[in-house]
Amino acid sequence: MSIGKRLVLATNLLCFSFLLSAEPGPLTPHTAEYQVNYGSIELGKARYQLPSAEGNLYHYRFDSDLSLLVLSDKRSMVSDFTLNNLQLTPMRYTHNRKGTGPSYQEQAAFAKGQEVVHSRYKDERAKLPYTDILYDPLMVQLQFRLDLAQGKKELHYVMVKSGELDEYGFKVVGKERMNIESGSYETIKIEVIRDNTKRQTFFWMAPDLGFLPVRLTHFEKGSKQLDIKLLSYQFAQEQQTVNAEPLNSKVITPQ
Repeated sequence: MSIGKRLVLATNLLCFSFLLSAEPGPLTPHTAEYQVNYGSIELGKARYQLPSAEGNLYHYRFDSDLSLLVLSDKRSMVSDFTLNNLQLTPMRYTHNRKGTGPSYQEQAAFAKGQEVVHSRYKDERAKLPYTDILYDPLMVQLQFRLDLAQGKKELHYVMVKSGELDEYGFKVVGKERMNIESGSYETIKIEVIRDNTKRQTFFWMAPDLGFLPVRLTHFEKGSKQLDIKLLSYQFAQEQQTVNAEPLNSKVITPQ
C-alpha cells in the first residue's frame, strides 16, 4: 500500500477524551482526541467535537491532521442533524480535504420535503433519492452508538458518501477489556462485515463512555496496517458550547 493511500485510509477509518458525567450517552456533549499510527510510525491526530444541541439541532465536527514524510492529509467535516425518538435525521454535511494531491470539498443537503439529497463531490453534482434510513459519513457514527446503547443487533447503514450511496454492515464479536496508553476500558468489540478476509477492520466501543470508540485497527492480508487509539476524552456535565477549533499537529517523520 502506498504512503498516500495509508493516509487516506487512516482518515476514512476515523470517519467509521473532559469532566466525566456519571452515565454519559452518545449525544452527551463531548470531545475525543485520537492518535493515528501506521505500525510504529505516528501519522498525526484526530478530534471529534459534539457541542450542546441548539434546541433539537446538533452540530458534530471532525478534524484530522496526518502526515508522513513529505505527504500530508488535513480534513474537517461538519454534520448538522436532528433527533427524534433516538433516530437521527441528517440535514447538512460538509467535508473539506487539503494536502498532498488534489484538494476537494464534498457537500450534501438532505431535503426531506423534496424527497431528494443534493450532493456535490469535487466538481460533480448529483441528486439522490431521499429515504428515512440515509445518513452522512459523520453523524452515522453517533447513530451507530445510539443503536448499540439500545442493544440492537441489526447494524446496517446506508450513507451518502462521495456522491454515491454506500452500505456498511457490522457485527458484534464480543466483550473485551482494552488496555491502551490512555487507560483500561471494558469494551464491545465490533467487526466490519466484508465479503472476504483480505481486509479486516475492528473497533472497540466503551459502554461506560456512551459507546465511545477507544481503539480501531485495520488489517490487510493479516498484517496490521493502521492503529488508532483514544488519547483523551471529556464529557460536559453542564450544557455549554464547545468551540470547534482547528486541530494542529506537527509533521512527524519516522525515526
